[in-house]
Amino acid sequence: MPTGEALVAAWRARGHHRTVLGERVFVVDVPAVDPGDGPPLVVLHGFPTSSFDFHRVVDGLAARRRVVLLDYPGFGLSAKPDRPYLLTGQADTVVALLADLGIDRLGLLTHDIGDTVGGELLARQLAGTWDVEVSDRVLTNGTVFMDLVQLSDGQRLLESLPDERLPDGVLDRDAVLAGVVATFAPDARPDPDELDAQWAILSAEGGERLLPRLARYIEERRRLEARFTPPVTAHPSPLTVVWGTADPIAVAAMADRLQAQRADARVVRLDGVGHYPMLEAPERFLDAVRHGG
Repeated sequence: MPTGEALVAAWRARGHHRTVLGERVFVVDVPAVDPGDGPPLVVLHGFPTSSFDFHRVVDGLAARRRVVLLDYPGFGLSAKPDRPYLLTGQADTVVALLADLGIDRLGLLTHDIGDTVGGELLARQLAGTWDVEVSDRVLTNGTVFMDLVQLSDGQRLLESLPDERLPDGVLDRDAVLAGVVATFAPDARPDPDELDAQWAILSAEGGERLLPRLARYIEERRRLEARFTPPVTAHPSPLTVVWGTADPIAVAAMADRLQAQRADARVVRLDGVGHYPMLEAPERFLDAVRHGG
């Protein structure tokens, strides 16, 4: 396994920066190995991490279709200005980026807050304000139904802090990564080098100091649930749900309710896997995405 530093360098080398809505956005754009008929797959990551969450599976995803990943502003290797952050604003970035790339037909693969950013995008598409075709979707562990969410102590702490950048040194590597690791399955053993890479990317340009600002998504998620959630189940595009059932935050009942509300969805439950199935069980995740388990 490469060292954390090597993992970061390799991920940086796979991407590039583009200016989107006046801010620097890190984009990884992977061509299909053996192009099929499917449109590009747009991957939306979660909190507090980045597109690097998919580094183990991106090549498998790109076997038959182009894959586009980005780090939202404030996250990962994108610009981290000290300003308020909204999920609706992250959706604006995705819309502008895809227009810049000339993509008007796409699939969506979403995780964690990416499920909500995706919900906002679907709401716009259904309302006719985003002129694209969404051909297919994969939804994985995220807070789709707020009444089922089991927020962690770390999330509650961040939400309780003022919406402002922290002073340097308030949050350190061990505290932040402990919160991430706590969302893995209890018997998961995250690779130390991979955790080093996660921290290096998250903390680039002082990103850890922005976590209270980024955590405003929790209140926004509550306040706008009636906008964000219904399109997730109502949008007519074929839906695959891939869910780690040992997730302590986005609990397995989320997948149950999704299946109840969208009877035609293909639901694949990954037993013994937590919040990050693409990291904890990459081969099982890929098999579920490509073949339904």
